[in-house]
Amino acid sequence: MIHHVLGLLINPNREWQRIRGENETVSQLYGSHLLLLAAIPVICSFIGTTAVGWHFGTSPDGVAERVQISPTTAVLLAVIFYGLILGAVWVMGNVIAWLARRYGSPPEGGRCVVVAGYAATPMFLSGIVALYPVVWICLLTGIIGLCYSGYLLFAGMPALLDITQKQGLRASSAALAIGVLVLEALLTLTVILWGYGASMG
Repeated sequence: MIHHVLGLLINPNREWQRIRGENETVSQLYGSHLLLLAAIPVICSFIGTTAVGWHFGTSPDGVAERVQISPTTAVLLAVIFYGLILGAVWVMGNVIAWLARRYGSPPEGGRCVVVAGYAATPMFLSGIVALYPVVWICLLTGIIGLCYSGYLLFAGMPALLDITQKQGLRASSAALAIGVLVLEALLTLTVILWGYGASMG
């Protein structure tokens, strides 16, 4: 649940044990955690692109280049962005399930989605910087969020999937590599969508 956020940031090993004890289902994960946290980058991007505008640096004459989107267009893009984020978590959960099948008894797919959902927490929180969308700041914050998500994945997979630390390291490394590809695809779609919205708005 949402109360796990602070624990995952401060003491992830203890928090993963608490999460394991709750036996949370996918619907509970989405209802109490993902639907709220995934809204952070979406709402912040909406506000940033409509009220402030994307900052891409300065033009040759020294004027700041900002691209704003109309609220109507931004609402449509925000809904699509939200759906993509929620779908990406489900995809990563299934990737983790596929990777973990080689270790002992195959884990439940739902439990793997729970791992993916909680591991993505730092990335959701990093979306706050989209309130003032400067490209290099958003990229830097996103990289920091990705690194901490990778650490949470490494810490959480052995605890929730009943595998050893060594197996968890192998599986989490592979999952992180695939997750980076999923993230790149998500970012590419996002840039295309917001860029298309800028041309419309």
